[in-house]
Amino acid sequence: MDAAVSRAHNPVLDAVFYPLSSAADHSLLWLAAAGAREALGKARPRTALRLAAVLGVESAVTNLALKSVFRRIRPALDPALSGPLPWGLRRPVTSAFPSGHATAGFTTAVFLSRADPGPPWYLIAGLVAFSRVYVRLHHTSDVVAGAALGLAFGLAARRFVPPAPLVADGNAGYTVGVVPSE
Repeated sequence: MDAAVSRAHNPVLDAVFYPLSSAADHSLLWLAAAGAREALGKARPRTALRLAAVLGVESAVTNLALKSVFRRIRPALDPALSGPLPWGLRRPVTSAFPSGHATAGFTTAVFLSRADPGPPWYLIAGLVAFSRVYVRLHHTSDVVAGAALGLAFGLAARRFVPPAPLVADGNAGYTVGVVPSE
């Protein structure tokens, strides 16, 4: 799979997947999307704050604990590339397995999709995960494992992180007494 993705490189896909991969660094894409939806009244109050807490725990487990156990080497980047990576891509300092981008994306998708089915969270998470293989910072197995881990984190978060209370009529587009399925 990794070889097939490498052969698919072209300037049009580069313009999509390099910036998408960078946008998801440090979960900024997910936090910005949740914050924007909340600000526009499309999500419950404190959704972005709750997601930040969930992703903080997810990141600590994935990037500090798991990656230090597996210590998988990242795929080789183009040897001609020395110095900055193309499109402003950041060179990760952690090992490859599991993909933190995939884990964070799928954690977000599960956590937000039940109460906020707005954007296609799983599609966006899948595209971010694929972008990591495309930009040669992960093997396919890294993102598959990260996606599975993210699904598990997301389910745990939905169970253990209570939904924000509804405080007033019209708050974030919700009416008191009408509780979304979160």
